[in-house]
Amino acid sequence: MRISIPKSFLSAFSIAMLATSFSAHADYVWLERDAAGAATAYVGELDGARLAPTTITSPRAYLADGKDLPLTTEAERLVIGSEVTGDVRLVASRLGEKGVLNYYQAKNGRSETKAVNDLELVPTEANGNTFKLVWKGNVVAASQVNVDTSEGWRRVLKPAKDGTVTLATPFPGRYLLEVTARINGSVTVDGKKYEDVRHTATLTFEVKN
Repeated sequence: MRISIPKSFLSAFSIAMLATSFSAHADYVWLERDAAGAATAYVGELDGARLAPTTITSPRAYLADGKDLPLTTEAERLVIGSEVTGDVRLVASRLGEKGVLNYYQAKNGRSETKAVNDLELVPTEANGNTFKLVWKGNVVAASQVNVDTSEGWRRVLKPAKDGTVTLATPFPGRYLLEVTARINGSVTVDGKKYEDVRHTATLTFEVKN
């Protein structure tokens, strides 16, 4: 897959990030971990329908040090290694309907406070409940962050004056934070231009009893 990005891509994206986010839930990619540390990736919605992992392209799972993790495709998920330690990240893309180009950037774990994905929600302190949104090393403010949980509890977080969002975790379970932004400008993939380009970042973590 060959991708051509205009020189104004970064500045255009930054402007749109401040102004645009999406309240309606849409498909995203997220990561889960089991008790042994094995990670899996899913496509769809945490509390909704799940899509086949073949609907995304060029998935890559890796750790903060850049080490790639093995990926195995199953019917409804991607299996990522086994007994993985530290926060895990996965990036992928999808050429969607109506000419939409989606970039997915998922992270599991909140122990690391430095962003690695291009677009990432990171805690302001290790394992904390206050998060900032980072785009290519720069803190930006989303107009809202969507929250889903394994218990069906859903919230929309609004940023404080400093751009951070704070999430209460009143019960044990899996928490998922999601933010989507649309950029200004176009991206060309394999010779086809896409005017509607969206980045979606998710962060998942487990809250124990």
